[in-house]
Order: sequence, then structure tokens, then C-alpha cells
Amino acid sequence: MDALWMLPVLLLLPVLFWTSSTFVFYFKKCFYVAYMMLLALIAIPICILKSGGRDIENMRVIRFLVRHVKYFLGLRYEISGWQHLQAEGPYVIISNHQSSLDVLGMMEILPDRCTMIAKKELIWAGTVGMICWLGGIVFINRKKTSDAKTVMGDAAKTVLADQIRLWVFPEGTRNQKGDLLPFKKGAFHLAIQAQVPIIPIVFSSYNNFYKRKEKEFNSGTITLKVLPKIETKGLTGEDVTSLSEQSYGSMRSAFLELSGQPPQSNGPSNH
Repeated sequence: MDALWMLPVLLLLPVLFWTSSTFVFYFKKCFYVAYMMLLALIAIPICILKSGGRDIENMRVIRFLVRHVKYFLGLRYEISGWQHLQAEGPYVIISNHQSSLDVLGMMEILPDRCTMIAKKELIWAGTVGMICWLGGIVFINRKKTSDAKTVMGDAAKTVLADQIRLWVFPEGTRNQKGDLLPFKKGAFHLAIQAQVPIIPIVFSSYNNFYKRKEKEFNSGTITLKVLPKIETKGLTGEDVTSLSEQSYGSMRSAFLELSGQPPQSNGPSNH
């Protein structure tokens, strides 16, 4: 008898899924967060047993465990330019940043010995924060420029010393405005200091299936395009602005093309 009260709820769920886009939005968002927390909880002991603690090799475990999550959310990925990620040695990946869903796209194409730079607040995100730390993710304080510069300088040394790859979001924050924000310069300072190539990766717009303001989260297809690497050998600090503008221009053109938008002016990338 105690279970009878659940029957109306179970019957109501399909109705809400079919009739309320707002319900679907919040259900998928809550499921995504809770499930990622659960996967992180599973991954933590595996990573500790496998690597003994914080190690970039733990990203292999994270990548393996996360890759199936897209199916539960009704997402598909189409990827082009795979060959550009086959470069040997260290490099810096830069990509546009639209939402926490970007993690799923990252796990689709994340190369070996690659981790990312993320805001330091992420480390406090429960089991997800713990697994990020175990995966060697570099945490940065976006509010303190001096701290950010120090972290970027240390990251450049690590890239060279440990022969790793780093994934950076040069917009500096999530952006779902249908265009790219001007780029911050940290990723370009890092690449030039380490004298390693930059590989741009572009995610198509999520606006055809995910709209935060309108509370819509439908099934959809995301196109990922890996662009040719941009060399930095021989460049100096004086070349940071031109390198940033070159990267911004190629990525923005690809973003507008992938998202089916006409070219438009968005101002210089001078941040």
C-alpha cells in the first residue's frame, strides 16, 4: 500500500516529458549533474588504485567512463579534422566554451596525456572536483590576474617537462550568445613560452537544442571541427596579440559556418 502513492507520480512523468519543455530542461540538467557526480564517485577509487593519486593518466579513466553520457541526454557528435590531433609531442588545445555540456565533447576527442585548465571553484564541486584534481586539471583563479599569470607560467614549464597537452577555453567563461567572445591572452602566452603548437577546436552552436533562458533542452547534434595546428616556434611575447587574433579569426569563421550563421562583426579580440 505504501508504494501506491508513487503510481500517480510514475504516470505523470511521461505526460510531463511530452508536454512540458521546462520539466525536460530541469530533469536533464539535474540528471546530468547527479550522474556525473556518481561517475566521479566510481572513478575516484579506480584512479587512486591505478595511479596512486593525482596523475594526468587518470584522464583515460575519466574519458572512458564519461563517453556514454551523451546517449542519456539525446546528443550526437559529428567530428571532422581528426588528423590534426595526431601531432606528436605537447601542444595547447583551445576551444569555444558554451556550457558544462562541453565536457562531453571534450571526452569524445580528448587525446592521450591531455588535461585542461579550469576555474578553481570547480575543485569544490564534490566528487567531480575530486576527480578533476586526480586527473591533473590545472586550477586557475580568474579573479586575480597575477595568480593566473603565475599558473600559466608554471603550466608552460609543465607542458615542456612532462610532455603533456593542455586544453584551454580562451573566452574565459561560458558563452551561449551565438558568437565567440573576445579571447583572453593566457593560452597564447602559455603556448609561446612553451614553444608548442596551438590546435583550435570549434563546437557548433548549441542553440538548436539547448537554450538556457528559454528552458529548452532537446535532443540534438553537435559538430566538432579540429582546425590545423598553428605553430609558435620562434614567436615571442610581442607576437601574442597577432597569434590571438589569428586563432580567433579562424575559430570564429568555423563557428559561424558550423552553426549556419552568416559572417558578422564581433569586434577585435583585444582582451
